[in-house]
Order: sequence, then structure tokens, then C-alpha cells
Amino acid sequence: MDVCLEIGAKRVFAAALEWPGWARSGRDEAGALRALLDYAPRYAAVVDRAGLAFPPPDSTAAFRVVERLPGSATTDFGAPGEIPTGDRRPLDPAEMARQGKLLAACWAAYDDATAAAAGVELRKGPRGGGRELEAITRHVLGAEQGYLSALGWKMPEHEAADLNEEMRLTRQAIMDGLAASARGDIPERGPRGGARWPARYFVRRVAWHVLDHAWEIVDRAI
Repeated sequence: MDVCLEIGAKRVFAAALEWPGWARSGRDEAGALRALLDYAPRYAAVVDRAGLAFPPPDSTAAFRVVERLPGSATTDFGAPGEIPTGDRRPLDPAEMARQGKLLAACWAAYDDATAAAAGVELRKGPRGGGRELEAITRHVLGAEQGYLSALGWKMPEHEAADLNEEMRLTRQAIMDGLAASARGDIPERGPRGGARWPARYFVRRVAWHVLDHAWEIVDRAI
């Protein structure tokens, strides 16, 4: 399995290039690869929802590091923020469909986690911190809408009746924006010259973020 490493000053992220959403971090390269391996069973359950074949590795020897990227403050903060070379490849229709299935499966995993945690206390962190369930969902939605801007796509003007409607509209906008980017309908640079996210990286970032919080909810539910 081809893996990219994003190396910050304090944290390293390992991401499986062909499996968006499967990315974990550690204090060094070995730790990041070990964390990626440890989460393989969880990720396999997500892929199963997408109806795709996924052979979980049984050791870090299955990982082939094909790229090392210098990280940034974003890396050390706790998010993969650099774009692998492979993510700049265009998406053909078959791969677009595959990526869409994986992204939908990540959302389904998040929905299951929030449904199971409804009315359940979430364990606090060692210093008493941690968002409550609704706040996590609002954070995820806010991030996804920000990711849309980085792609070069906009949310439609709307007034959502509730949080579930906001989620539905955001997800639909993400799929519409992804399709437009894959078709080449979105220029690579914005009107002020800033580089936009390529489609593959957009999917990777959305999938990682929603799964990271889905697993957080599962782990914190008491």
C-alpha cells in the first residue's frame, strides 16, 4: 500500500494514498505508520459500507512510503495539510465513482456514531475539555463548508430548517463541487491567484476529518 508521510516539527501524518480517510498521526514516522496500521480494522468497516474490497495489512511492512512532504503548523496542530503529488492526478469517471462511494461511507460512519451517542455522555479529556455532540457536528459542517471554498465551490444560498438539513445540503454541495472539479469545470487558481485544492486532495481532507470525529465520538461515548 502506497503511503505518503507529512513530516512536521512535532507530528507526522501517514496517509494511504488510494484510501481517502485512512490517515493517522504519530510523534515520528514509525509512530505514524503504526497508528495507521492500528486503525486498519476501523477503516475496513468503512470500506465495507462502500462495497469495495479492502485487504487490511497485518504489519507496517505492507506500507511503501512513496513520498515525504515537509509539514507545517497545520501538521503540528493535528491536521494533514499538505497535498501529495499523486493527489494532483485527474479523476476519471470510474475513480470519481469510487471516491464518491468512500466519502459517502465515511459520512455514514459519522451518522452511525452520532446516532449511537445521542443522549450519551461524552468522556472529557484529561483537562476536562472536549466538544459535546452537537458542537462536534457543527464543527464538522463548518470545516466542510470551508473545504468547499478551498476547492473553489460555493454552498448554495439557503436557510436550513435544522442541523440535519444543513448537513444534507452541505454534503450535496460537496458532491456537486467534487464532480465539477473532476470534470475540470473549476479553474486551478482563484480570481486572486491562489491555488485551489485538487479533487483527490479535497476528498482526502473531507474524509479524514469526518472519520477522525466519528472515531472520536465512539471513543468518548461513556
